[in-house]
Amino acid sequence: MPQGTHIVEVPLNINTIWEFVHDMNNWAPLVPGYINHEILSESQSTWAFKGDLGFMKKTVKLKIDIKEWNEPKEVIFDLSGLSDNFNGGGYFLAEPIDEEHTKMTGHLDITAGGMMGAMVNQILTNFVPETAQELTDNIVKKLLEINLVK
Repeated sequence: MPQGTHIVEVPLNINTIWEFVHDMNNWAPLVPGYINHEILSESQSTWAFKGDLGFMKKTVKLKIDIKEWNEPKEVIFDLSGLSDNFNGGGYFLAEPIDEEHTKMTGHLDITAGGMMGAMVNQILTNFVPETAQELTDNIVKKLLEINLVK
């Protein structure tokens, strides 16, 4: 199962981070290759993005199901492919270091199924960790920008 985890120390209070991540509209556009997203309910959305798999670029459509909103520390989600045979999940975890610093962890796992699954999973072995890191870093960058932290 291709997966990636990225941890960043953020100079913001855990509640400030929660205010941002508890709304999917804030972080869906920060997915690398973002095209669009649609909120279906408080816990479901669809996302479209262009994945650069090295030898080809592919538009991927996913359904995101939030399994848990654990305020103020965690968002856990499942994902399933709408355009391709993908499934997986991920989470954002915020852990306070002190009153003004938080350790934020982003995790993503995606597995391809079907006849081409084994080949696609080899490609995803690099793609998924890079995407987890880029998404986590994009969220942190946006948080620092909107909270005027240099």
